[in-house]
Amino acid sequence: MGDVVQNEGDVAVMPGSVVDVLITAYNAERTIRATLASILGQTFSGFRVIVVNDGSTDGTAAILDEHAGRDGRVQVVHQQRSGIVNSANRGLALCDAEFVARLDADDICFPTRLQKQLDHLAANPGCVAVSGACYHIDEDGRRTGYVVALDPPDLADPLTIPSREPYIMHSFLMARRDALLRVGGYRFADHAEDTDLYWRLQEVGRLDLLPDILGEYRLHTASVSSRSVINGRISAVNSQLSGLSAIRRRAGRPDIPFTRDDLPALEAGASLASMYDYASSKLDAAEAKYFRLALAAKMLELSAFRPYELEVADCHFIRAAMRDGLRDLAPGGLARVRAEWVHGAARLFSKGLLAEFRALAAEQIAVSAVVRAGRLRIEALFPRKFIIKLKMWRRRRRRLGSVFGSVGASP
Repeated sequence: MGDVVQNEGDVAVMPGSVVDVLITAYNAERTIRATLASILGQTFSGFRVIVVNDGSTDGTAAILDEHAGRDGRVQVVHQQRSGIVNSANRGLALCDAEFVARLDADDICFPTRLQKQLDHLAANPGCVAVSGACYHIDEDGRRTGYVVALDPPDLADPLTIPSREPYIMHSFLMARRDALLRVGGYRFADHAEDTDLYWRLQEVGRLDLLPDILGEYRLHTASVSSRSVINGRISAVNSQLSGLSAIRRRAGRPDIPFTRDDLPALEAGASLASMYDYASSKLDAAEAKYFRLALAAKMLELSAFRPYELEVADCHFIRAAMRDGLRDLAPGGLARVRAEWVHGAARLFSKGLLAEFRALAAEQIAVSAVVRAGRLRIEALFPRKFIIKLKMWRRRRRRLGSVFGSVGASP
């Protein structure tokens, strides 16, 4: 019988556990059963599952207690709503296995996930964290046809615009627990707390990506709301602050502070401009100048694949940042950021969001954006899975080109 831990109690240690699988859950009643079934069905058996229920108001708590009562590997902590960072750190503090594997409460692990990652870490002592590829699935568990296969983390560069992050899929992360503790766990870089963690982990060891598809990552397209847009802005802010934070640490300078007060302050500001004003108060003048353009570019990048669209105020901020900052970029960086700008404007035009388009598309990109919008409309006539396969083929071509020293097509 598994121990069900209520509120401030301790989680029992499972003898012989090599991996602690850490899940944070909030209102996950629709997906948590499938998620737990996927991790409990692993071919590797030396693990326990620690689930932090972060004040769910639906049936999540009862489902978790049910599983803990049936399977001694499942350990549950119930707490009042505290947020993802506090929940993740609380769960991390309860881990004591050599390795910690993360899993989101709505994603699916394939049976060999843990074994493959353990084998890799055992064979590569210099690697402190590893993830892999995954399928995208929709809310109902259907595959979209898209496979997430990211660039190697060692290509990361905090000086690019936006910063090129050492990103690996967080829901399929396995890390050495001592490395997680050495870097201080998760910080209050909300909606980019994983990116911030990776920059710091990279400073104590190597991050690797397996070519294997380790599971399925769920996209919630029904989450389109003003809340999603606000979270997207905060993600853009904190991802770029995390890159600047890495630059400071690596230069031996004092780190940028991330505090629990940052999230409510950013949420209160709501607009991208006000969030920039708040965050840039932590920076010197040169950093603030970089941050303005990097934030604009990151917001364009995120809106291209997240379930929200740019609003008029976002577009005004981005256009002004592009107008003032693009001329300072080297040719390669200029081409990349300009391509994101064109694509963002084209997407707005193709969706009939003309006020947003006019706010974003300066004269020098307007014609290119309208032409690109025509291409997007043509693509919309084809089945979504066909377009996804076409884009994945283009992405593979770009990667092959970069391997052999050629310049890939713009995104």
